[in-house]
Amino acid sequence: MKVIASFLAILAISTVTSFGADAPKKPKMTPEEMFAKKDADKDGKLSKEEFLKGAKDAAKAEATFTKKDKDKDGSLSKEEFTAAPKKK
Repeated sequence: MKVIASFLAILAISTVTSFGADAPKKPKMTPEEMFAKKDADKDGKLSKEEFLKGAKDAAKAEATFTKKDKDKDGSLSKEEFTAAPKKK
């Protein structure tokens, strides 16, 4: 009886873990793909409004926008948007 109970327990655990492995993973977007998605008017640059749309933390997103806008023209070019942050 113990053998059957042990076998069923192992079978149940392996079944549960195998279903978890089959969950599809959402592929991450590249910075270029993200830029294209955010560029609603397709003018090749992101306005502050386009950049902030959908942000979870508006204050943090606004600070990031200001930091990335190197030429201070009020919009982000693809190069500004995709540039990696400087390491400290």
